[in-house]
Amino acid sequence: MPRAKVITKATRRPVRAKWPPDPARVRSILDALEDLYPDVECELDHDSAFQLLCATILSAQCTDERVNKVTPELFKKFPTPETMARAPLPTLEKLIRSTGFYKQKAKSLQGTAAGLVARFGGQVPKTIAELTTLPGVARKTANVVLGTCFGIAEGVVVDTHIQRLSMRLALTRSTDAKGIEQDLMQALPRQSWIRAGHQIIWHGRRVCFARKPNCAGCTLAPFCPSAGLES
Repeated sequence: MPRAKVITKATRRPVRAKWPPDPARVRSILDALEDLYPDVECELDHDSAFQLLCATILSAQCTDERVNKVTPELFKKFPTPETMARAPLPTLEKLIRSTGFYKQKAKSLQGTAAGLVARFGGQVPKTIAELTTLPGVARKTANVVLGTCFGIAEGVVVDTHIQRLSMRLALTRSTDAKGIEQDLMQALPRQSWIRAGHQIIWHGRRVCFARKPNCAGCTLAPFCPSAGLES
């Protein structure tokens, strides 16, 4: 039986685990996450699919908290794809500067807005294939928008938290985002892809920290091959 590799920060050695993961263990993880986070939601503030698309672009290498401080003024000035497509780059750069990589992000925002207007009638498309043709939009961003705004589970969001927890929980054999997404799509039931993604992110921010996970206070510990290895 193939074994999943869970890379731990403390030992730098892979922890071996059954692959594919035992469905009963996966169910226990999902049930525990549901008990912990029954009111889970996307933590990026937004009022439309367009706003979430922009906010997710800004969230690259940036916290949701910081993005949420920037977007109210951004969306007040440029509330639609049409207005943002016409926005002067220096103005966009100034508004989003604190999110980091602001020059490239400003180009992505303007280019994505222009693409929505020119090719999609100003509407956010509902497939990964279409979304990922827009500047600055990769699979993670596309999955966030599709799942949160449209309830479409075409793939699984893989951000830094999901990447870390998937390895610790032995829900993947991979260490790169593309491989992790494919493994999660195999390991998790499709109906859980959207909700569990948000819940794993919440758990990564609240309990399973990058530097020192709180394994002693983690209700997922009984189902986690990495529990106690890094705390």
